[in-house]
Amino acid sequence: MNAINATFFDNLKFDLKRDFAPVSGVTRAPNVLEVNPSVPANNVAEFVAYAKANPGKLNMASTGNGTSIHLAGELFKATTGTNLVHVPYRSPPQAMTDLLSGQVQVMFDVMTQGLQHIKEGRLRALAVTTAARSDALPEVPTVAETVPGYEASSWSGVCAPSGTPAGIVEMLNKEINAALTDPTIKARLASIGSTAITGSPAEFATFLTEETDKWGKVVRAANIKAE
Repeated sequence: MNAINATFFDNLKFDLKRDFAPVSGVTRAPNVLEVNPSVPANNVAEFVAYAKANPGKLNMASTGNGTSIHLAGELFKATTGTNLVHVPYRSPPQAMTDLLSGQVQVMFDVMTQGLQHIKEGRLRALAVTTAARSDALPEVPTVAETVPGYEASSWSGVCAPSGTPAGIVEMLNKEINAALTDPTIKARLASIGSTAITGSPAEFATFLTEETDKWGKVVRAANIKAE
């Protein structure tokens, strides 16, 4: 969220690049493009065609303005030229309740919330939003298989205060990476649709810059404002 917040909020009290020393990524998980079964689309191509034939008639739920779920949808709209009506909710259960009932038709949901509903057939998964398919839903394609270049994910990482000695940053990075390669932790992450992000502090710093720039463009292009 901090990569989004850097642009989303006009008066943020901290600067992600200035005030923090990147240590390590931790996890990455796809969002899932999921629809109510009433939507006559079984894949991304059919969904885009249906949305273009019915502009403004599909409601896209999110768990709030400026959230990763919202921004994943806005990126999809921008890259496909579709007109989906954003409907923000105050909480994930509220959004899910209306998606299941058909009050809204589509959501770019976090994997952990929608997975059970998808497996039990109450929702239809059209695609995952990461660049690679998810082990939790291996039969579900990526959005990028139909919309080249599309990628969105929910991720977490660790930063230390700016000015933390490099030796401490390196030590923390080493311990985090070691934990993330533990088979038990990897299996647990896989069970909820997540994967580990390992690498050096420099690699995580590059990732943070890229994510901040990417989502800043989406926020500005869609004119999204904090309420």
